[in-house]
Amino acid sequence: MKKCGFIAVIGAPNAGKSTFVNAMVGTKVSIVTHKVQTTRTRVRGVAIENETQLVFIDTPGIFSPRRRLDRAMVAAAWEGRVGADATLLIVDAPSYIAATGAEKADAAARKSAADTDMIFDALKAKGANVILVINKIDKIARQKLLALVNTFSDHGVVEETFFISALTGDGILDLKDHLSARMPEGPWMYPEDQLSDISDRLMAAEVTREKIYLRLHQELPYETMVETTDWARTKKKELRIEQTIFVSRESQKGIVLGKGGQTLKVIGAAAREEMAELLGEPVHLFLHVKVRENWVEDPARFRVMGLDIVD
Repeated sequence: MKKCGFIAVIGAPNAGKSTFVNAMVGTKVSIVTHKVQTTRTRVRGVAIENETQLVFIDTPGIFSPRRRLDRAMVAAAWEGRVGADATLLIVDAPSYIAATGAEKADAAARKSAADTDMIFDALKAKGANVILVINKIDKIARQKLLALVNTFSDHGVVEETFFISALTGDGILDLKDHLSARMPEGPWMYPEDQLSDISDRLMAAEVTREKIYLRLHQELPYETMVETTDWARTKKKELRIEQTIFVSRESQKGIVLGKGGQTLKVIGAAAREEMAELLGEPVHLFLHVKVRENWVEDPARFRVMGLDIVD
């Protein structure tokens, strides 16, 4: 008896949603970095458990938006819930406990906790229920986790609670079994060997963006995007990819290039290696860096990323 269901994965930025989806699928379908709001659009990761196909919808982090891009990302996150058979709310346990405890928390932890509270309030206003997934349990004592459950239960939107570490895999199989059991009967929506709905061109761009953030986490602001501008075969039938890295200011272009172009070479080498692994063949990668001021307000760029325009 085949079953299939869609599971929306929501949460504050950097709660570990993409790491969780990758763990569920068993391979990378979403990029992961230290930067908040790394995920910018909905990505579907497909996993199979017994006779059940589980389609996980990885969404951008939900936060208080300011710019047009921010609003489009948050809208995409909430829309990921529409029609889903289950909604998982991923919570960064260490950040929330630090922000609400006696110890002094950093600004990132306070922001994460505030965003999480805002999500709970919005879910309550919508009359929506969620499966609470408390993440990063490998970093927190058990008694603190139990107190956290009581805090979240007071919101009245939590159906069930699971404790996991998306990074180590703790609790992943139990949650996967639970989701498989509750999915509706029906035909699978994707071929058995398809792990994601993201195109190769977009995934290649995401891989390069990940390598940029991992290399330049401290130096480079959030306003960076990558477009795959050409995808062709050489005379030897080898894959040739051209990409453009867009930044907002001339000074950012210098950061990405590095002295004598060395930083860009390192980024390109790391991206090319991972693309070759994901695509199963050698890749010739060519990167270009361009300045496009205020691209975060440009609707044309949103469409490339798969986002809808939100005024």
